[in-house]
Amino acid sequence: MRLIVREDYSEVSTYIAKYIKERIRQFKPSAERPFVLGLPTGSSPIGTYKALVELHKAGDLSFEHVVTFNMDEYVGLARDHPESYHSFMWKNLFMHVDIKPENVHILDGNAEDLDEECNRFEAEIARVGGIELFLGGIGPDGHIAFNEPGSSLTSRTRVKTLAYETIIANARFFDGDVSKVPKLALTVGVATVMDAREVCIIITGAHKSIALAKCIEDGVNHMWTVSAVQMHPKGLIVCDEDATLELHVKTVKYFKSIEHVHHSLIGAENLSLQGGVKQLRSPTSPSHPKMPFE
Repeated sequence: MRLIVREDYSEVSTYIAKYIKERIRQFKPSAERPFVLGLPTGSSPIGTYKALVELHKAGDLSFEHVVTFNMDEYVGLARDHPESYHSFMWKNLFMHVDIKPENVHILDGNAEDLDEECNRFEAEIARVGGIELFLGGIGPDGHIAFNEPGSSLTSRTRVKTLAYETIIANARFFDGDVSKVPKLALTVGVATVMDAREVCIIITGAHKSIALAKCIEDGVNHMWTVSAVQMHPKGLIVCDEDATLELHVKTVKYFKSIEHVHHSLIGAENLSLQGGVKQLRSPTSPSHPKMPFE
């Protein structure tokens, strides 16, 4: 697992957007072999989506051959409701880029048979060959998607009852009225996310610092479902300085030192995008270590 620390939310968002752009570019997607991207909602990815839109408008990124699968959707909320995740995704990303509507996959919280809808979603992921990169955010309690504390780490896409704390937290999107907040959601499972060939998690803000510490320094625990990323062969967490407040100082220094060694001693030109060493030539020793795409 890699931990990349950047100064603030803006730098984290820019880093991840450029990382996604470069992953898509290197993949060289086509109609027959699309790049399959898992996407979250909530406050965490908004900056990343904004940066992706800017990259698209600048001509540096195309979604023409990108297929997306969203993590979750409320049950019983109309598709065109302003707080539905369908509306969120079109407002913040899809309507601003060249993605084909038929390549967008969002769970239907109004399906007649919710269990069948979840099975259909899993089958569609398998049909396109699995997810290449799953981007995710977390809640302060370390939940990923709606896999809240206590969720099985082998869970698949399913109907989930929301925790009271989540309902209270989401009331701010429904005029502060708890009664308007949906109590059920459809969500991908922890195993659905971990099946992706790469997982990238956004963690920013002091209010998520305990969750980051649990994820990085403690063991895998179903009470902190994001901790499952420890078991992924290509797990990447990108956080800001505020989110590291609960980490031991030596932990932060360790991960920063790894990035320093990669880029100042090994050299960015010798590294693959995902952190592997691809060749050995004399490094250029930049004053501020950067990934090859920065």
